[in-house]
Amino acid sequence: MKKTTQLRQLLSSGKIVVAPGAFNALSAKIIEQAGFPAVYMTGYGASADLLGAPDYGLLTLTEMANHAARLAQAVNVPVIADGDTGYGNALNVRRTIQEYERAGVAAIHLEDQIMPKRCGHMEGKQVIDAREWAKKIEAAVDTRTDPDFVIIARTDARAVYGLDEAISRAKMAVAAGADVIFVEAPQSVDELKKVRDTIDAPLMANMIEHGKTPLLSVDELQKLGYNLVIYPLATLYMAARAMREAMAELKNTGTTAGLVNRMLAFHEFNDLVGLKEFQTLERKYQVK
Repeated sequence: MKKTTQLRQLLSSGKIVVAPGAFNALSAKIIEQAGFPAVYMTGYGASADLLGAPDYGLLTLTEMANHAARLAQAVNVPVIADGDTGYGNALNVRRTIQEYERAGVAAIHLEDQIMPKRCGHMEGKQVIDAREWAKKIEAAVDTRTDPDFVIIARTDARAVYGLDEAISRAKMAVAAGADVIFVEAPQSVDELKKVRDTIDAPLMANMIEHGKTPLLSVDELQKLGYNLVIYPLATLYMAARAMREAMAELKNTGTTAGLVNRMLAFHEFNDLVGLKEFQTLERKYQVK
C-alpha cells in the first residue's frame, strides 16, 4: 500500500494520528521502531541538523526536499513534511509539490507566512494576504499527481491578527481543497476548542514543549476532536541535551567511561540501523 494511502486511512480511522518529529533519518527510524504510525519532518529540526541554525527561513526547497527524501527512504511509515511557505508564490508551490511527491513523503503542510518565514512559536511573524494564501493552497491541490497525497494548510495568523482571522483563513483553505487544517499556536484550551467547533475539516495540533500552545496529551487532544498531532521537537531537544551532557563529561573528566551505561551498546546501535540486513545482502551478492 502506498504511504499516502496509509496516511489517508489513518486519518479516517477515528483515532488521532500521533506523528513525533524527526530531525534526520536516524531519529525517523527511532520513531518508527517505537511503534508510531507516522513521522513528522520538522523544518525547525532540519535547520538545526543541516545548518546548525534557527528556523528562520534559511533552507531552500531543494535542501528541504532532499532532507525529506532521506527521511522517507529510512522508514516504512508515512512521513508528514514541513513545506514552509512553499518557497515563493503559487507557481513556486507547484514545483514544491512536485519535489515533495518525488521525495516520497505522504503529506506536506504549507503556511501563510511571508518569506523568509520563522518558527511558528517565535515572535515577529508576518503573514501574506489571505486570498493569496488560498490560491497557493489551490495550486498545491491542483498540482499533486497522487490524489492520496495530503495537503495540510497551516495558518500563522493567530499571532498576527487573532484567532478569528486564523479561523477565517482556515475556512478559505478548506474551500480551496485542503485536506487538513493546521491553525498554528492557539494560546489556550478554549482556543483549541473554538478551532474544532468552527472548522469543518480534519484538524492538526502542534505540541511544542515551552511553546505558546498548552502541552496536552494525546488522549486530551483526541477528546477535543483533533485528528492529527505532532510533537515535533522532543527528539531534537532530548538529543541536544544528551550530547551537551556527554561533551561536558568528556571535557571535565577526560574520559567517556562514566557514560557507558547510559549509551546504546555497539551491537544495539548496529541493530537500530539495520546492519544485519546489509550483511545478509552482502553475502547474497558475494562472488563464490
